[in-house]
Amino acid sequence: MQSTSKSIRDAMNPDSVIADVLLPLALNSTYSYSVPLGLAVVAGTYVEVPLGPRSVIGVVWEVRPAVPTNMKMRDISRVFDMVPMSETHRKFIDWLAAYYLEPPGNVLRMVLRVPAAFEEAKQNIAYSASATKPAKLTAQRQRVLEVASQGFAMRASELAEAAGVGVSVVKALAKAGGLEEVALPLHRNFTPPDLNAGGHQLSKDQSAAAASLRQVIATRNHKVILLDGVTGSGKTEVYFEAMAAALAAGKQVLLLLPEIALTAPFIARVETRFGCEPAQWHSELRPRERERVWRGVAEGKARIVVGARSALFLPWPKLGLIVVDEEHESAYKQDEGVPYHARDMAVLYGAIGKFPIILSSATPSLESLVNVDRELYAVVKLKDRHGRPELPETTRIDMTREKLDSGTWLSSPLVTAVAETLAAGDQALLFLNRRGFAPLTLCRSCGHRLHCPDCDAALVEHRFRRQLMCHHCGHHEPVPNACPECGAEGDMVPVGPGIERLAEEALKLFPEARVAILSSDLSRGLSLRETLRGVEQGEFNLIIGTQLVAKGHHFPQLTLVGVVDADLALESSDPRAGERTWALLAQVAGRAGRGAKPGKALVQTYLPEHPLMKALLKGDRDAYLNTEKQIRENTTLPPYGRLAAIILSGPDGALTERFARAIANAAPLAEGITVLGPAPAPIAMVRGRHRWRLLVKASRDVNIQGFLREWLRNVKPKGALKMHIDVDPYNFL
Repeated sequence: MQSTSKSIRDAMNPDSVIADVLLPLALNSTYSYSVPLGLAVVAGTYVEVPLGPRSVIGVVWEVRPAVPTNMKMRDISRVFDMVPMSETHRKFIDWLAAYYLEPPGNVLRMVLRVPAAFEEAKQNIAYSASATKPAKLTAQRQRVLEVASQGFAMRASELAEAAGVGVSVVKALAKAGGLEEVALPLHRNFTPPDLNAGGHQLSKDQSAAAASLRQVIATRNHKVILLDGVTGSGKTEVYFEAMAAALAAGKQVLLLLPEIALTAPFIARVETRFGCEPAQWHSELRPRERERVWRGVAEGKARIVVGARSALFLPWPKLGLIVVDEEHESAYKQDEGVPYHARDMAVLYGAIGKFPIILSSATPSLESLVNVDRELYAVVKLKDRHGRPELPETTRIDMTREKLDSGTWLSSPLVTAVAETLAAGDQALLFLNRRGFAPLTLCRSCGHRLHCPDCDAALVEHRFRRQLMCHHCGHHEPVPNACPECGAEGDMVPVGPGIERLAEEALKLFPEARVAILSSDLSRGLSLRETLRGVEQGEFNLIIGTQLVAKGHHFPQLTLVGVVDADLALESSDPRAGERTWALLAQVAGRAGRGAKPGKALVQTYLPEHPLMKALLKGDRDAYLNTEKQIRENTTLPPYGRLAAIILSGPDGALTERFARAIANAAPLAEGITVLGPAPAPIAMVRGRHRWRLLVKASRDVNIQGFLREWLRNVKPKGALKMHIDVDPYNFL
C-alpha cells in the first residue's frame, strides 16, 4: 500500500490515472483509487484495494486521467493476472441492478463469490508405491502398499479410504520411504468439445427445427426463440444442434436448468453428445471445483457449462448462446438476496451481448407465449413425440362421487389401474405435490393445531424422521404424546395426506411393489441420483413423488401416472396459480408413455368442471391458456401489466405495521399506477419477523422502477426493520 503523500503526488502526475472500482458490497457507486505508476489497469481488471482496515477484491469499472487535487486517495494494492471482465458482463451487472433496484455492488457480489479463484492454487500431492521397502511393515501398511501398487497415484485421503486405514498411516508410510510423492495438476483440464461425437438421428420435424435454430446462430445477432414442443418430442436433441453451431463459431455456451443437482442422466446426455464432460455450476459443488469452473469460464477454457440460475453470473468472456430449459419453471426466480429471474435476465444478457437465446418448454410460460404473440420472440414448434406420436390418454376421476374410507386417498379406479400396470410388468407413478406425512396435526379433544413458534405456519409431520418440521424456517421438534394446550394424551392426529402418508397407503395396497419415494426432503445428492437411475433402469415399479418427478426425467418403462390431488394449488391468491397447475399436471402426465408402450394419466379432482380440468382432459392447452390470457389482460396483470412487491418485516408487530402504513401514506400519485395495501402477508410471520406487504400495480408502459425509486428514495428502515423490494414477484406469500 502506498503512503497518502505519494498518492497525492501521483494524482498530480500528468501520466497517472484514477480507477473507479466497484466493490462487492451493498454500494450504489464506485470508489476511486489511484493507480501506482507501473501498474496497468483497464476497465474490467480485477484488483485488490484497501477499504478501511481491510482489503477487498473488486473490479475496475472505469479508468480516467487524474486531475490535480488535494483529496486523499488510496492506491490499488494489487492487480490480478486474469482476463478482465468483459464490457458485456459489466453492462449486464449495471442493467440488472437498475431493473431490480439493487446496489450494483450486491450484483457484483454474485460474480465474485469464489474468492479462492484469486489465490495461488495449492499443489495437490498424490502417492504411489516406491521401490523402497520400509523397515517396519504392519498389516495396515501392507494394505496401503497393495492398493498403491496398482499403478494409480492417489491422494492420501483416497488411498486411506481404499485401504481401510487412517490418513496418518499413509503419511507415516510415505515418511518411511514406502510411498513416493507425485505432483498432480493444479486443476483438471477442460476437454474441448467434439461436435461430431454422438449426434442422434433426428426425425423430420426435429431436423427442421434444428435447421431453424442453426440459422439463427449463424446470424450472430440477438434473437429469442421459444422451442415449444410436447413432452417427449426431443427438444433436447434439437437445441443440442444449436449449441454445436455456437461452439463451432468459437463461442461459449450456457445451458440453464431449474434443478441442476437432480440431473446426472442429463449431464451424461450432454457428455455423450459433445464427447466431453460439461462444466457444472450449482450450490452442491465442492469449493475446489467451484474455483476450477470459475477460472475455466473466465479464461474461456470451459466451453460448455450446465448450471443453475447463478451460472449467469460466471465471468463470461465470449458467451454466444444461452439455452433456458424448462423455461416456465418458477425455480428460475430467486426470492432472497437480489430477486432476479434467470430466464428474463438471460434474455437481457443476450440483448446486451448481441447473441441468441433459446427458451425450451413443453408448457411455456404465459410471458413467453405473449411475447410470441407480440412478435418479440420467434417460435419453433415440435408437435409430435419422438418415435411415438401419441401423448398419454388423460382420464378425470370425479372425487365428489368416490367413496373413500377414512384415512385413505386413492380412489378405486386409480387403485385398479395401478394394480393392472404392475401386473403387466410396467411402472406406475403416484404424484402428490406435498412433502412429509401430513400437513397439519391437531388435537381431537380441543382442536389445538401445532404451529411453528417462529412462523405463522402449521408444523408438518415427517414420520420417516419422527419429527414435526416448519417448511419456512426449518424449526423441528418431536411429535408430542400429549396436547400442549389441553394436556390430553393420545389425541394428536395427522390431518390430510403428504407423500409419506401416500406411500404408507400404497404399501398396504401393493405389498409386493418395489417402491421408490422421490421427495427433496428424503433424497438428495448421490442417494437421489441413484434412486433416479434405479427408476430409469426398472429396479422400482411403483414411484411415489412430488414435483421432483415432473422435471424432464425419462422413465421408458413408466406407463401410468396417477395425480392424487390435482386441485392442491389451484385455488390460491397467486395470479399464476392456474398456469402453474396446468404446467405441473401436463409435465407429470407427460412422464407416461415415453418408451415402447403407450401411457395414460388418471387425475383425481374435486373440481371436475374447472376449465383447467376440461382442457387437460382434451389435451387442449391453447384453449385454456387463451382463457388465462384474457383474465390477465382484463385485470392488467403480468404479462399485460407490471407488479412490484414491497415487503416490510421486523420483530415487533406493531412497529412493523406503523412502518408499513407510513410508507403507504407517502406513496406519490401517478397515472397508471395503483398501490395496494399495506396488509399482513399471507404468512404473516417468518423466523420470528412480522411481515407486511404492499403491491404496486402498473400498466406495461409505466416506468415502475422510476416510480419506486422516487417513492422510496428517502426511506431508511431503522433498527431491526427491513424493507425488501421485489420487481416482477413470483412469490405472493
